[in-house]
Amino acid sequence: MYGIADLDNCYVSCERVFRPDLKGVPCVVLSNNDGCIVARSNEAKAMGIKEGTPYFQLAQQFPGQKIAVFSSNYELYGELTGRVVSIIRQETPAYFRYSIDECFMYLDGIELGQLQQWGENLHKRVKREVGMPISIGLAPNKTLAKIASKLAKKYKAYRHCCMIDTDYKRVKALEWCPIEDVWGIGRRYAAKLQALGCRTALDFAKHHKDWVSVTFNNINIVRTWQELNGEDVVPNEALAKKKSICTSRSFNGMITDLDTLRTHVSNYAARCAEKLRMQGTVASIVGVFLNTNYFREDLPQYWNFQEQRLLTPTSSTITIVETANQVLQSVYRQGYQYKKAGVIVMGIGPDSPIQQDLFDVNAEQFQKMKRLDAVIDRINRMHGSETIVLGSQQFTQKNGKGKAEVFANAIKHDYRSKNPTTRWSDIIELT
Repeated sequence: MYGIADLDNCYVSCERVFRPDLKGVPCVVLSNNDGCIVARSNEAKAMGIKEGTPYFQLAQQFPGQKIAVFSSNYELYGELTGRVVSIIRQETPAYFRYSIDECFMYLDGIELGQLQQWGENLHKRVKREVGMPISIGLAPNKTLAKIASKLAKKYKAYRHCCMIDTDYKRVKALEWCPIEDVWGIGRRYAAKLQALGCRTALDFAKHHKDWVSVTFNNINIVRTWQELNGEDVVPNEALAKKKSICTSRSFNGMITDLDTLRTHVSNYAARCAEKLRMQGTVASIVGVFLNTNYFREDLPQYWNFQEQRLLTPTSSTITIVETANQVLQSVYRQGYQYKKAGVIVMGIGPDSPIQQDLFDVNAEQFQKMKRLDAVIDRINRMHGSETIVLGSQQFTQKNGKGKAEVFANAIKHDYRSKNPTTRWSDIIELT
């Protein structure tokens, strides 16, 4: 049997851990630069607040309504979800963290008759020790487990844990599940299936395998069909470490000068390097893209992406940031107002062993860079993210008195909460 643990309204639940006064209050979390709504509490959903709604429209659409608003605080979310994962690690024979708020669990060591109670107990422990609600889905394969977790979220009668362990339950679950909510069915394929008369997962599962193969010619869609019919075919390596990592953001306003763009790109490249080290991998290609605001038809438009191959694959922040800035020089063009930039690292492989290039003059610095990154990562974990950054990651801006001030990050987050579990300056004070 497989299980998936899925945190309910993850970002909002993280914000409520240290704000018990927000219980029952509609809450939303905004995207970077306080742009759009990316997470909503159940109360906010009930009000009709849609995901993706621009923040400035919130007051217009819901005048006079009391809504708690938060800027994205990924440092807080990462720390609290990490605590949940540590509990899952203790409770399961094996697990795989699929996203910030989801973990697949392999439950072969637990007897089938005990699984329902085990799932309910896991929910209770996470709620008691971390303060966040979690839903558990149990099934013979990963796709059905995902559907079970959605049922556990929606219906209180499941007591936060839904198990699909019979063919009758499988059919009823597929009958309930809209085709667009099936894991592995993207928006494009969902639209095609709906056009072919498949409104639910059961409609799709009833088709013949040959029809699926001929209609879609896609191994992943065929595997999804097999899993909906009870087979266990999605390989674990399909959930393995990422083959590419992208960090990108829209800017708070327009940017025209190369120096400011370089600072943003340096921050994105540094984050990509951190993610590589977190999953124990290295990258051999660094790419950078720039684009203007395509909504502004009155302005000149430009988009470009270029990449550069590294002689020796690495996860070094210094090397990846330097390479990203070199690529930025190639894609940058004067005379445009840029709205978004991003860094993509590709050609990802394990960090050991690494085939070093014979002609790479910096190959001998690899171990030195690795030790340096380890020290920086440790300090940033102990004292908060961005405690130590590269000089190229820092923004220099003029304050109201005309003096230059240095900022580690220029992202707008006017409603950002504190980080009482990772920063001494934000520790909770009892009065």
